[in-house]
Amino acid sequence: MMLRYALKSVRARKAAFFGAFLALMCAAALITACGTLLETGLRGSIRTERYTATPVLVSADQNVHRTTVKHKKGKTKIKHKAKPIAERAWLPQGLADTLAHTPGVARVVPELTFLAQPLTANGTGGRTAYGHAWDSAALTPYRLTAGKAPKSPTDLVVDPWLAGRARLEVGDRLTVQSTQAPRTYRVSGIAAPTVDVRHQTSLFFSTEEARRLAAHPGKVTAFGLFPDRGTDTGRLRSAVARTLRGTGAQVGSGDSRGAVEFLDAAAARTKLVSLGGAMGGTSLLVAVLVVVGTFALTVQQRHRELALLRAVAAGPGQIRGLLGREALIVGAVAGLTGALLGLPLGGLLHSRFVAMGAVPATLRLTVGVFPVVAGVVATTAGAWASARVASRRITRIRPAEALAESRTEPARLPWGRVLAGLLLLAGGTVLVVVLTSLRTEPASTPVTFLAVVVLSTSVALLGPLLVKAAVLLLGGPLRLIGPGGRLATANLRGNAARMASVVTPLTLLVGMTCTVLFVTPTLGDAARAQAREGVRADQVVVPAGPGVPAEAARRLRAHHDVATEVVRTTVRVGLDKYAAQGVTPAGLTRTWDPGVTAGSLDRLTDRTVAVSELAADQLHLKPGSTLKLTLGDGTPTELTVAAVYSKGLGFGDLTFTHDLVARHVDNPLAAVVLVSTTRTRTQIATALRDVPGARVVSPRTADHLQAQRQQANAEVNHLAMGLVLAFTAIAVVNTLAMSVSERVREFALLRLAGATRRQVLRMLRTEALSVVLLATVLGSGIALAVLTAFSVGMTGRAAPSVAPLLYVAVVAVAGLLALAATALPGRAALRVRAVTVATAKE
Repeated sequence: MMLRYALKSVRARKAAFFGAFLALMCAAALITACGTLLETGLRGSIRTERYTATPVLVSADQNVHRTTVKHKKGKTKIKHKAKPIAERAWLPQGLADTLAHTPGVARVVPELTFLAQPLTANGTGGRTAYGHAWDSAALTPYRLTAGKAPKSPTDLVVDPWLAGRARLEVGDRLTVQSTQAPRTYRVSGIAAPTVDVRHQTSLFFSTEEARRLAAHPGKVTAFGLFPDRGTDTGRLRSAVARTLRGTGAQVGSGDSRGAVEFLDAAAARTKLVSLGGAMGGTSLLVAVLVVVGTFALTVQQRHRELALLRAVAAGPGQIRGLLGREALIVGAVAGLTGALLGLPLGGLLHSRFVAMGAVPATLRLTVGVFPVVAGVVATTAGAWASARVASRRITRIRPAEALAESRTEPARLPWGRVLAGLLLLAGGTVLVVVLTSLRTEPASTPVTFLAVVVLSTSVALLGPLLVKAAVLLLGGPLRLIGPGGRLATANLRGNAARMASVVTPLTLLVGMTCTVLFVTPTLGDAARAQAREGVRADQVVVPAGPGVPAEAARRLRAHHDVATEVVRTTVRVGLDKYAAQGVTPAGLTRTWDPGVTAGSLDRLTDRTVAVSELAADQLHLKPGSTLKLTLGDGTPTELTVAAVYSKGLGFGDLTFTHDLVARHVDNPLAAVVLVSTTRTRTQIATALRDVPGARVVSPRTADHLQAQRQQANAEVNHLAMGLVLAFTAIAVVNTLAMSVSERVREFALLRLAGATRRQVLRMLRTEALSVVLLATVLGSGIALAVLTAFSVGMTGRAAPSVAPLLYVAVVAVAGLLALAATALPGRAALRVRAVTVATAKE
């Protein structure tokens, strides 16, 4: 019976439920899209290209591992955790003999993969270029279509893609920037793959030259294994796994080969899991907050109807059941619709991340049933819970009181709501205080956005009180505007609950937008400020390609300049990740000053390390301490701390010698070369004119280039959180439109009392601007508190970076949304004849 009545109620009040439907649909779409990204990170496949013809692939382990054993109450718990390393791990070449003697193995093909960037005018068309030995061409396989295989160290075979873009033919010359100095090769042949290779271009060298360029003597990237006749892939894989047990080598086949081939795609899985989880969690919190407010407004609009039901003997349980069933119906339909819309939205997000370079195209989008189910369940449950929360007031008071309150709002807020609002305000304050002590970005970022949502929720609960307080401050100025201002003041005072439902999403919009826009510049500007203070170089050599080759620094030192090569990587201490760099020790203090507070950089050698104060505090280090860590390629090492420095935000947490890092990274070319010299920039540029890809700039220009790279990275975060902000903006418009559309009778009475259409519209604009002002103050206050705490924790300074023009734009957009969402339904409501409305309502 109640379900049938709920269906009839929803059908009869389509317009009333449209606002809730829209909010729930957008929430479901957002949650489903985030779930799609999360599922892609967890289960996304990486299709192999170069290893297509290789049944079984042996590679090094790309993770660091930690196993902990806990004994509790007579039980032993063993936990194993693994984290990926930043660079490619290598295998000993001698493992080939062991593999060759494994039963079922007919052929073992060693593989070398290394940096090899062709220096052509047209580039590679967005494809990553890799160098290989010609011996490994059989792994794809590649077949010669013109010319011959490379024999001498200066021979080179290219694929048709590169040959077409660079207009190369057999016998032409091509300069390649690899791990060593740039070198010009003769194109000895063109080889085409027998399968579709779309995400890379391959350059094949002679075996001797490939080993030189790979710069890992006695090691290989992987081994491709081909079975004997009659041995299937599964049996071969099992046999090889038994042979390699205990060596740490990994055996792969099928889709697992793609993760070995495209390390960036494997690393992107972790990024997508983190990004999808953060977006999904924030979206869910925002959705719950917005949907609760929407249902509260819907119930408030039906207060008289529900009061009449109470008066004719409907019990509190029946009212709760009715509202709950209505919410389930609307939530289920909206959730399913939104979830289906969320699937293409997730695909669009994935494609945008690929276009921005945040996710490689080789990590294919995975679409399963889990995101759809999550979107529908979360939305339906949120709708039901929102309806239950919104119905608490009317089901707890006596029917007579319910009828009285249907005409006017209750004079006081329920004490439970006030208490909950104060508790959330206290909780948000605690989160802000905690934020001041968090000094790592992975720890502080989720707390930052959680604090904004919690404080905005406290605003939602305490909203009516805040609106009444605002009226006390704004009442005098508003009355000076004229009749419209006096009417607006009366409405704000008498309908504080309704206005509070509008203030909440506006506050969330302003607070969340400001936080998203200014949290990254706060961190980036502080890092750049430290870098500017610490760079003492007269000139800086920056790369135009993959890096600055060592030849540039050698030429500079030949003219008695100090040239500090900086190569960057990421290392792990235990399972924790730290940004690291390698620098040339000779003359280091003339070009680089990280703010040493203990020890000395003069002690920096291949057996020592300098650490930031943050790393020193976290790892309990001081000069003379021993630090065990895992380098970028998985090589464990033990170093002595030589110095502790303060500018870790600008220069990374760990600093090694250049040569130590260069031996354990995929790209040993310098990210920059800092130069201390008495020569002019023109003279240095002349000395480096024969070094491709090296450009001489001032330290100020280098700082601007770094700012551009930071902006490109920030765009990924802006896109990720932009959907949450868009959803919040939709909620603002939706809530405002619902709030205005229910006031048809009020407008009719005003017009019958002598108010003109223009005066009513002026009243609406005044109300909207008052609400925008209150929401701007609250949202800006929340964002300022959170950003200041973030800045204190991450940079040590209570000075967040806020762009004034951008902030004004945020407030202007919020104001325009509020005015548009008020004016349009207001004009529509005023089109109806006042006498008709008043008579119909009575």
